[in-house]
Amino acid sequence: MKVFIQNGHLVDPRQGIDGICDIYIEGGRIQKVRKKKNPAVRSARLPGYRVIDAAGMYVLPGLIDLHVHLREPGYEYKETIRTGTEAAARGGFTAVCCMPNTRPVNDNASVTEFILSRARNEGTCTVLPIGAISKGQKGEELAEFTLMHEAGCVAFSDDGRPVMDSLLMRRALEYSRVHDLPIISHCEDLALAGGGVMNEGLLSVTLGLRGIPAQAEEIMVSRDISLAELTGGRLHIAHVSTAGSVAAVRAAKKRGLAAVTAETCPHYFSITEEAVREYDANAKVNPPLRRKTDVEAIREGLLDGTIDVIATDHAPHHRDEKEGEFDLAPSGISGLETAVGLAMKLVANGMLSMTTLVEKMAVNPARIVGSGGGTVAPGTDADLVIIDPRREYRVDAEKFASKGRNTPFGGWVLPAVPVATIWKGKVYSWE
Repeated sequence: MKVFIQNGHLVDPRQGIDGICDIYIEGGRIQKVRKKKNPAVRSARLPGYRVIDAAGMYVLPGLIDLHVHLREPGYEYKETIRTGTEAAARGGFTAVCCMPNTRPVNDNASVTEFILSRARNEGTCTVLPIGAISKGQKGEELAEFTLMHEAGCVAFSDDGRPVMDSLLMRRALEYSRVHDLPIISHCEDLALAGGGVMNEGLLSVTLGLRGIPAQAEEIMVSRDISLAELTGGRLHIAHVSTAGSVAAVRAAKKRGLAAVTAETCPHYFSITEEAVREYDANAKVNPPLRRKTDVEAIREGLLDGTIDVIATDHAPHHRDEKEGEFDLAPSGISGLETAVGLAMKLVANGMLSMTTLVEKMAVNPARIVGSGGGTVAPGTDADLVIIDPRREYRVDAEKFASKGRNTPFGGWVLPAVPVATIWKGKVYSWE
C-alpha cells in the first residue's frame, strides 16, 4: 500500500525535525519526507495513494515499549500475543519488548522462536522477545544467552523476580558485554520487601497492609550500578519508582557510566499511594505506588535526562484475580492503551516537550535494544503514530483491546489520543 500523510506536525529528534511535513510511504518504507512552511489549504489527491490529512495532529516515529507482558505462552487467559499487540497498536506502539515470565519461561531458544512465530502470524506490531537471565527465573544458573540472542532476544531480564545472587548478576553483566545487549534489572530486595503489598508509610499502617520500604528498591539499584561499574556491562533499571533510585541513577551518569540507563512507567509519574486507599487492587503494582515526593522526583528525572525511557510495564490480569482480597491480588496495570494520554498530560502541563516525549518513548528505546526505528528517515520502515492533541479520551477499560481491564485510570479524561498507527506501511485507524 502507498500512503501519503500530509500537513502533520512531525517530531523526529533524530532528524532534527519539528514542524509541518508531508510523508510518502511505499512498500512499507518511508520514501520521502518533505518539510512545509504551512499546511495545504486543500487535501492533495495522489492517484494510488491512501491520503491521510494530519493537519493539527502530531506525527511521531512509532513508539517502542521496552517493558510488556504478553503472557503467551502459558497465561493466555490474561493476554495473548494477538490481543496484546492489538492493544499496543491502539496505544501508538509499533514495537513491544515482551518479558520472559511466561509458562514455560523464555529461557531457551525454543520459547523465543515460538513467540516470534506467533507474532509473525498474529501480531499487529513488532514483538521483540526478552530472554530470562536465569534458568526458570530461579536466580541460580545463567540461561542460554548466546542461543537466545541468536534466536532473536534483544535483552535479558528476570523481571518479576530480582536476581538476589550478586555473583550471578555480575556474570550476567559480563555476558552483556559479549553480546552488547542490556541486562534489565527488577530491583527489589526480597528480604527487605518482606512480602509487602504497598508502599511502607503512614498510609500502609492506617490501612493495615504490609508495606514495602523505598530502600528495598534503592539498595538493589545501587548494587546493580556498582556491578555495572565493576564489569563495564550494560545495565537498564526497570520501573523506577522512588526518589532515591532517581538520585542513584543520576549520580551514576554523572560518574560517566553511560552504559547505565533507566525507565519509569506512567503510573509512577501520574498517581501516588493514595490510589490504594479504598483497597483498589487495580492500583496494586510492584514496585508499589509511592509518595508525592517520589512522583515529583521521577518527573524531574524525566526532564533532566536521568530517566531515559517511559515504558508501560503492561501487566494484564483476569478480572477475577484483581477483584479478590487486596493482599492476594496480583500486581500489575494494563497500561498500553493509556500510556500516550498520560504522557501527553505532562506535555500539556508544560513538564515535558514533545521532543523529549519522543526521545523517551521511541528514540531511546530503539537505541537501548538496538531494534531500529525511532525515526521516520527515508529508507526506514514506515512505523509511525498519529496523535490528535485536540481530542480528549475518556478511559473506559471495557473498550480496551487488551484482555486486561485492570487500570486505576478508569474514567480519567486524557488530553490526547492516537488516531492511527502505521506499522510497516499498514494503517490501523480508529477515527
